[in-house]
Amino acid sequence: MNHFNLKSEIKELFAIIKELDRKVIAVFLSVAIIQTLSFYFTSRRFFRANFFEQFQNYSDPYLLEYLYWFVGDFFTFFVLGILIIKFGFKEKLSDYGLRLGDFKVGLKISLVFLFVMIVLVWFVSATPSFAEKYPHLSSAKSDWNTLFIYEAGMLLYMFAWEFIWRGFMLFGLEKKLGGYAVLIQMIPFVILHNGKPFLETFGAIFGGIALGILALRTRSIYYCVLTHIGVMFSIDLISSLRFRANDYGIGFTSIINLVKQIF
Repeated sequence: MNHFNLKSEIKELFAIIKELDRKVIAVFLSVAIIQTLSFYFTSRRFFRANFFEQFQNYSDPYLLEYLYWFVGDFFTFFVLGILIIKFGFKEKLSDYGLRLGDFKVGLKISLVFLFVMIVLVWFVSATPSFAEKYPHLSSAKSDWNTLFIYEAGMLLYMFAWEFIWRGFMLFGLEKKLGGYAVLIQMIPFVILHNGKPFLETFGAIFGGIALGILALRTRSIYYCVLTHIGVMFSIDLISSLRFRANDYGIGFTSIINLVKQIF
C-alpha cells in the first residue's frame, strides 16, 4: 500500500512545474490577471457603482459609462499587454501582430468576410430582439452624434480587444503550441460573449477561430480589428436605421432615405 507523503508530493509537484514552459505560464497568468482587472475596475459595473451619481446631471451619463469602459479596457488590455511584452518578455511588439503583415491577403479576406457578415446582419437585424439589443447604448439609436462618439470609443476598445486575444495570447502561445493557440484564444473570446443574443455568442465560436487564423496568416491583428469593428459598426448602424424607420421588415426605401440624411 502506498502511503501519502506530503513532502514527496510537494517535491514531485515542483518537479512538474519546472518542466513547464515559463513563457506559456506567463501568458496564461497575464491574461487571467488582465481580465480580472478589467472585470472589477474598468467595467461599466465599476463606473455605475462608483461614478454614475456624480454625472447624473450630464446630458447622457450612460454614454460616459460606455466611454469609461472602452478607454479603461484600452489601458488594461492594450497598455498593460504592451508593458508585459516590452519589459517582461523583452520582445518586439511586431512579433505580437502590431505590424502591417501581409497587406494584400489581409485586406482581401477582411473585405470578403465583411461583405458576407453585413448581408447576414441586414436580415438578422430585422428581428425585434436583435433590433432592441443594438446599439447597446440606447441613446445612440436616435442621435447620430451620440452614435459617432460611441463608435469611436468602440474602435478604441476593439483594437485593445483584438490585441489581447489575437495578438498577446495567440502569438504568445504560438511558438510552443502552434495552431492549437487558435482554439485556446477562441475559448475566452466566446465566454466573454455570454449574455449576448444566442446567435452572436454561438457565432463567436467560428468568428474567434476565423479571426485567429486571419491573424496567423497575415502575422497582424490589424485586419482582425478592421473586420471586427466593421461588423460591429454595421450592426449598430443598421439597427439604428431600422429604429429610425420604425420598420422591422426590410424597409429599403425608408432606410435608404435615412442614410441620405446622414450625408
